[in-house]
Amino acid sequence: MPDILHDLPIKVPMPRVFQAISTSRGLDCWWTKRSAGEPSEGAEYELWFGPQYDWRAQVIRCVPDSEFELQMTRADADWLGTRVGFRLEERNGATWLQFHHIGWPSLNEHFRVSCNCWAAYLRILRRYLEHGETVPYEIRLDI
Repeated sequence: MPDILHDLPIKVPMPRVFQAISTSRGLDCWWTKRSAGEPSEGAEYELWFGPQYDWRAQVIRCVPDSEFELQMTRADADWLGTRVGFRLEERNGATWLQFHHIGWPSLNEHFRVSCNCWAAYLRILRRYLEHGETVPYEIRLDI
């Protein structure tokens, strides 16, 4: 099974990064159009990207200010059952973010497109946290 992996530094404290990757308010600033859920193991998240993309995920790992992972329970077939996760650590006064989207069923076109999309979304996350920039949902992948 192919996996998507990205590592990047973000020059803000770990608690701020954790808030952005694990709360509805944070996710809506860089990834989802609208979301709902609580960052606690076993909780369900609503991840809404538009009428055809009303997805769900379950929190399978939540270590405050350190780790957050979702398993997709309602999504496109390629995403179903995959896990989207973040691990944070402090390095030289910045937060080192290790991202994974694992469990893809095959190395297909959707996987390759998602590799690019995740890189773009993580860049938007970093710009949001480091510079306070927000990008309207509709043009996030166009920047």
